[in-house]
Amino acid sequence: MKKLLLMFVFTFVVSTMVLAKPVSLEGWVSDDRCGAKVNAACSKKCLEQGATLVFVNSDKSVIEVTNPDAFKGLAGERVKVTGDLDKGVLTVSKVQVVQGK
Repeated sequence: MKKLLLMFVFTFVVSTMVLAKPVSLEGWVSDDRCGAKVNAACSKKCLEQGATLVFVNSDKSVIEVTNPDAFKGLAGERVKVTGDLDKGVLTVSKVQVVQGK
């Protein structure tokens, strides 16, 4: 039984890694309440009330993030992110603030 469970877990982990698509995106950090209406002051208030940070891409689509702590302190900022996009959910591996745009 343990072997079967271990094989199942291993297969799940490997298939999840294969399905994730590496991406590099440019957009803004917002929160899940303000969404595409990127506003640092509004996001700060919403975050204090329990909202979660999200990524808004250049076409104003809101993308959920598995590790929103990667955006801590960046609400309202224009950023370039690198990570994996799986089923419309982004896992951020690197984030850079975009200057001068």
